[in-house]
Amino acid sequence: MTIRETINWAKEELKDVCERPQYEAELLLAYALKKDRTYLIMYDNTEADIEEYRKYIQRRKEYEPYEYIVGEASFYDVELCVEQGVLIPRPETEILVDLVANIIEKEKITSIAEIGVGSGAISIMLAKKFPSLKIVATDICDTPLKVAKLNIDKYNLNRQIELKKSNLIDEVSRSIELVVSNPPYIADDFVLESNVIEYEPKEALFGGRIGDELLKQIILDVKKRGIKWLACEMGYDQREPILTFVNEVGVQSIEFYKDLAKLDRGFIIQFNGEIDEKKL
Repeated sequence: MTIRETINWAKEELKDVCERPQYEAELLLAYALKKDRTYLIMYDNTEADIEEYRKYIQRRKEYEPYEYIVGEASFYDVELCVEQGVLIPRPETEILVDLVANIIEKEKITSIAEIGVGSGAISIMLAKKFPSLKIVATDICDTPLKVAKLNIDKYNLNRQIELKKSNLIDEVSRSIELVVSNPPYIADDFVLESNVIEYEPKEALFGGRIGDELLKQIILDVKKRGIKWLACEMGYDQREPILTFVNEVGVQSIEFYKDLAKLDRGFIIQFNGEIDEKKL
């Protein structure tokens, strides 16, 4: 088949799987041929060897995310290695990075920690924005630590980012001014789409029976350590439970922010620096 016929075939195969079947058909063919999409347009009447491409289309038909098939995900202006066992970075997380960057710049922060490093997306972008920033990035699982190291090496950020296997910030001993995290915050019984639940790591998605248990533990841990700032993503329906919780625990301030769909997506907490063991 020609390139044009191949894309038309793949588009039909993917029409019930993704929102933009032609776009993904073109991306996967460009990946299979090791060309860019411009090549597909310029040489659309050229015969193409599509044996490997058929395998990619079949994997996508089975709802495997495009990013896992090609082994890369875009975040800001960088390409990050990803694989099964590592959460695929989402555009919404760029909002979190921008908000944290504003705090780092305003407060002249030099040392932060990230909980749940995943692919390394958050730490890598913050390190690129602030060449003097020191980051300890933790994860409780081996695969994210392995993939994050690949990405940190790729962008030569080893001197800025230290990886640690840790539950939350338990193994972080250095002085930290801010903690950032995109933690698991989905309730255990919430039904997710096939491409998410069947492929992406459950430990990076589900935060407990209600969903906010891990978020609350992070808040307590950061407060107990006397760290001034905490920035977290959360579920769209978790604003009121989190607000009630921080009012009970005691913080200096909390601000919520929305995602691109205008849904509640996260919060920024400023702690007063005092440790109240009775509330912990």
